Amino acid sequence: MIREIMKDPLFLSRKSMPATKADVPIGMDLLQTLIAHKEECVGMAANMIGELKNIIAINNEDMFMLMYNPMIVAKSGEYQTEEGCLSLPGIRKTTRYDRIKVSFQDAGFRTVTAEFTGFTAQIIQHEVDHCNGVLI
Repeated sequence: MIREIMKDPLFLSRKSMPATKADVPIGMDLLQTLIAHKEECVGMAANMIGELKNIIAINNEDMFMLMYNPMIVAKSGEYQTEEGCLSLPGIRKTTRYDRIKVSFQDAGFRTVTAEFTGFTAQIIQHEVDHCNGVLI
């Protein structure tokens, strides 16, 4: 189900709780909502649809991907950039890393570790920030 986008900064600044298998429907809603907004958005965290769960969805070059309980376990190549967000007005400056390693659970809740670079790495960092209640 496509959900409305949460825009309340007080809600968005709350840290998300770990996701469980019972939260798979939230993940599916998150993915459908991202696909519905693919012209204006490249990633979403569950809090952006009103759920405080540690789930993100990304558009990785038209390959949509869900990550449950993502954690950035390594990073390198620090750089400064500016980002916008569907949930918040304006553009903000932030620090990102060009290469990251992420540990997460896939749709079957199997633990996966993968490396991401460039813009995909930036998207993941933005969404993990959302899960941690960090507003940029």
